[in-house]
Amino acid sequence: MSMIANPFITTGRVPKELFCDRKEESNKFLKSITNGANVVLMAPRRVGKTQLVYYCFDKPDIRDNYITFFIDILKTSTLQEFTYEFGKTVFNTLATRGQKMQKMAMMTMRSLTGNIGFDPVTALPTFGISIGDIQNPAFSLEEIFRTLEGAGKKCIVAIDEFQQITNYPEKNIEAELRSHIQKLTNTQFIFSGSERHLLEEMFRDSARPFYNSADIQSLEVIEEKKYADFVRHHFLVNGKRIADEAIHYVYETFDGNTYYNQKTMREAFAVTANDTLCTKETTELLVKQMVKEANRHYSEVMSRLALPQKELLYAIAKEHWARQITSGAFIRRHSLKSASSVQSSIKKLLEMGLVSFESGSYYIADQLMGLWLKE
Repeated sequence: MSMIANPFITTGRVPKELFCDRKEESNKFLKSITNGANVVLMAPRRVGKTQLVYYCFDKPDIRDNYITFFIDILKTSTLQEFTYEFGKTVFNTLATRGQKMQKMAMMTMRSLTGNIGFDPVTALPTFGISIGDIQNPAFSLEEIFRTLEGAGKKCIVAIDEFQQITNYPEKNIEAELRSHIQKLTNTQFIFSGSERHLLEEMFRDSARPFYNSADIQSLEVIEEKKYADFVRHHFLVNGKRIADEAIHYVYETFDGNTYYNQKTMREAFAVTANDTLCTKETTELLVKQMVKEANRHYSEVMSRLALPQKELLYAIAKEHWARQITSGAFIRRHSLKSASSVQSSIKKLLEMGLVSFESGSYYIADQLMGLWLKE
């Protein structure tokens, strides 16, 4: 195995030897999938749900027996865009699996393969249509599902940020997708997302189309001890050391968020020379630098908000976990305008993904932004 210069990965797929823990979660996930169930995977943003899916996709039980697809729909806002992302992923994946599969996809997905080109390097067909070319999303969706059914091998489709479909302007999206999915005999689905309350409503409300249609799995942050052991190990095997309080400071500062833990440790690893110790002071400076570097981005985000939305965002950041935000006590404590103003503001902040809601509390979805707001 080639040596990896920095073991703290923050982008791309994480090699299994650098994957931290998640044994219990991956075993539960694999058990559901290999027993024919669909799965709902709920987790706050950037705690590793995407990496867990990829990690399980690479396990022999899935890798050797299924065709896997991964679709991120966070930036989609219409059924047309959803259909485009879905069709592109299905076609591009099947195009790599031999001429027979290519021809089947091209014949079945006729409304989506009118402008197919060929990559001059790989000689593989490329998905050449644009979003605007999809004139009848419902018809194209039917073709995509028919393509999955005819793949000749079991399929697993992971749709990330699945709760996004609740924001589409089209009516009855959930019912339409559910009607297609429940007819399939060859395909299972993973519905992952970061807005837990929306996913729970979709899959636990008896009045909703997806009620009781999948095993629900909640992914929490990695336990501090397990993450600390992981960090110490990778420092040590590379001839470096890190103080326990340095690891604890980073973990506590970012509430155990995997992405920011990894990002800080990546920088800490880079600045720590061989045979030396990374101290808490070093990690504190690195976090301050991260906040400083993010200043322009967060300032631009704030510039797009109305004053009541900004004030509520600051109030939530100050409390860290904010409860009963329309109560008189909360409004007085943070000098907010009124309960109705708070209600309209929180709706917008949730839609923008700046705030999340869990267990009765609102919190800043991006931990680094939370630090920036407090400063």
